[in-house]
Amino acid sequence: MKLLITGGAGFIGSAVIRHIIAHTAGSVVNVDKLTYAGNLESLAEISDNDRYVFEQVDICDRAELERVFREHRPDAVMHLAAESHVDRSIDGPAAFIETNIVGTYTLLEVARAYWNGLDAEHRDAFRFHHISTDEVYGDLEGPEGLFTEETSYAPSSPYSASKASSDHLVRAWQRTYGLPTLITNCSNNYGPYHFPEKLIPLVILNALEGKSLPIYGKGEQVRDWLYVEDHARALYQVVTKGEVGETYNIGGHNEKQNIEVVHTICAILDELAPSPHSPYANLITHVADRPGHDLRYAIDASKIERELGWRPEETFESGIRKTVQWYLANLEWCRRVQDGSYQRERLGTA
Repeated sequence: MKLLITGGAGFIGSAVIRHIIAHTAGSVVNVDKLTYAGNLESLAEISDNDRYVFEQVDICDRAELERVFREHRPDAVMHLAAESHVDRSIDGPAAFIETNIVGTYTLLEVARAYWNGLDAEHRDAFRFHHISTDEVYGDLEGPEGLFTEETSYAPSSPYSASKASSDHLVRAWQRTYGLPTLITNCSNNYGPYHFPEKLIPLVILNALEGKSLPIYGKGEQVRDWLYVEDHARALYQVVTKGEVGETYNIGGHNEKQNIEVVHTICAILDELAPSPHSPYANLITHVADRPGHDLRYAIDASKIERELGWRPEETFESGIRKTVQWYLANLEWCRRVQDGSYQRERLGTA
């Protein structure tokens, strides 16, 4: 199978590509605009593989997308390209509307035209897999209840609203035009190669530098944490085995308050990297909560387990330890992201 993966230089996309190249016989066409969050260094271990090709293309550029489909003839699309940072969406929502809504529309139209031109065998086998988020559901009231595939949408931020919009477009293209689509909605991912603006890598790197560890409000927001390599396995299972027109929720079965996550990281760092800043928990500071901050997300992932046989392999305890260990062993990768050198070299500037 040849998979066209959008956003493949991002955190989740790069994990999916590494998984496919390492554990399957499939080939990958990585389509990525290379915004600030796209880092080809996350794919260094597979970049020379003859089953991997990179195309620097914006998904809003229809002509270039048409060229990519025409030249590479994919068997399926895995659409991960998205602006995905909530705080950035609050400060500047326009990029989220453009990429997440207009970009998804453009990709759907190019994929539909390509699919319509396939012979019967390849047309029947083709899949368009749209990767989304649990944030489209809004938040859950109280400590009980879980998001299911039937939960009504109630997005809270410009980011989640743009992802909800893209989900609706994908469903409409399946129902109206018959495009064979699949949708997955995942919980919070974490693991190696996560961009340092996100909570877990931010806490690890700030702690090591003796900087404050900022926590929104009291840190009581609950998230279901999913190790990114578990997510990559799930996504491949869906695109190869999922039923057309279906939605699958993917979660880690690991509900934790943000403050719990930070204390866990601090304890692991106290053990693995003690310094004058230890105990690292002393660096925790509470800051004003962000507007419209959802209190609790939690995924019911029983459908994908029941129908496709997927379950997460990592507990939060095993996954977060692996994550901290990876960052400690890859501080040079982190430094190059933090100082922007990964982008300057790509652009050929000093």
